[in-house]
Amino acid sequence: MPTFETLPRFTTDLQHLTPAQRRRFRRVVLDAFVPDLRTGRAFRSGLRIKNVSGFRGVYELTWSMGTGPAGRATWTYGPERRPRTPHVIWRRIGTHDILTRP
Repeated sequence: MPTFETLPRFTTDLQHLTPAQRRRFRRVVLDAFVPDLRTGRAFRSGLRIKNVSGFRGVYELTWSMGTGPAGRATWTYGPERRPRTPHVIWRRIGTHDILTRP
């Protein structure tokens, strides 16, 4: 299981999401993001993972494409806490607007 931490801004952003949005994000992380990290292969295309332009080492994923603005989250990889286990630092969560200060 990959290890995770959150930056204070992520925690603040998360509190501004609705309970349904928080559930959706957690479901996508547990059902798709974590399994893809475990395999060490490329992420599935449905997560729409890519580098954030202008911010080296910062990635975004799309966790919701339903009605309204798409849900996005940004992260970076941190130093491994356990050998050969990815460590993810969650930076921001919300809509496309978070990409101006990911």
